[in-house]
Amino acid sequence: MIRIRYLLKTVVLFGFVFVFLSCTREKELRSVTVAHFEKFINETNYVTDAEKFGWSIVQTTVFDFKTVPNATWRKPDGIHKARPENPVTQVSYNDAVAYCHWAKVKLPTYQQYWDLALKDQRRINVFYDSILPSKGTNFIGNVWEITKPEHNDQIRLAGGSYLCNKNTCDGTNRERELIVDSMTGNIHVSFAVLVDL
Repeated sequence: MIRIRYLLKTVVLFGFVFVFLSCTREKELRSVTVAHFEKFINETNYVTDAEKFGWSIVQTTVFDFKTVPNATWRKPDGIHKARPENPVTQVSYNDAVAYCHWAKVKLPTYQQYWDLALKDQRRINVFYDSILPSKGTNFIGNVWEITKPEHNDQIRLAGGSYLCNKNTCDGTNRERELIVDSMTGNIHVSFAVLVDL
């Protein structure tokens, strides 16, 4: 009987240590690329909000946009095929949540996003007029990133996009507040996920 109690206490202790260590692992952001998203689509047959609507928003400048038929993650501008190494765009919050559920990862909160993005030492997309591949590009300034709602269930975007600058939407400013709904995609909106180091 004493041996069984000792064994149970040992198992419970190791269980607590395992849970504690699992919860305190260091995290990093990982951009979800077109290739990552395509694998999700192929394995689940998921249909994005933009695909359901048959159109999405294509931002032409910070101030101008148009709704374009057939603009989806496959063809963000409605015409040209998305590059596999680029961050997936034309995705909504709903699409991001579905991907996270499938991949067993989480969206960062706005605070987590900035805490991790500020450690990113890669180049910031400030001199280009298009989205750059994820591998060599900083999170900040390439595409807006969808974050997990914290307060009032508002979906906040972080990081800014290639269309931004300090005189317009200035997404590189942590205090900038840009809220979106759960169903709308855009040619310069993507998402990153939290992964263990």
